[in-house]
This record gives sequence, C-alpha cells and structure tokens, in this order.
Amino acid sequence: MTDKILPLAAMEKLLKLGGADRVGEDAKEALKSVLEEKATEVSKKAMVYALHAKRKTIKAEDIKLAIRG
Repeated sequence: MTDKILPLAAMEKLLKLGGADRVGEDAKEALKSVLEEKATEVSKKAMVYALHAKRKTIKAEDIKLAIRG
C-alpha cells in the first residue's frame, strides 16, 4: 500500500481523541496500517454492492451496507 494515503498526524489526532496523552511512532504506524487495510476491504465490498445495483458509482448506502455485511 502507498505510504501517503493516511497521514500520521491524523493517526495521532485519532489516538489522542481516544484518550492517549502521548503517542509513539509505532502506534501511529500500526493504526494507519489497520485503518488502510479495513478501508480497502470496505471499498471492495461497496463496489460489489454498487455493481449489483448496476452502478459504477459507489454511494454512501454502499459503504453502509459494506460495513454491516
């Protein structure tokens, strides 16, 4: 996966929103990796839903369905 998809600064903000006072570089990298992997999975599932609806465009409803199922 490309290193530039999600910035590490955003990972730090998310971890701090979760209650962390300090965040290590390894924690930022780990969260980034997990989120990018999950986002790719959801995107692939959403594309299946869009194609099933005979659309090329992924809509919010496809994302919601992909997360649920």
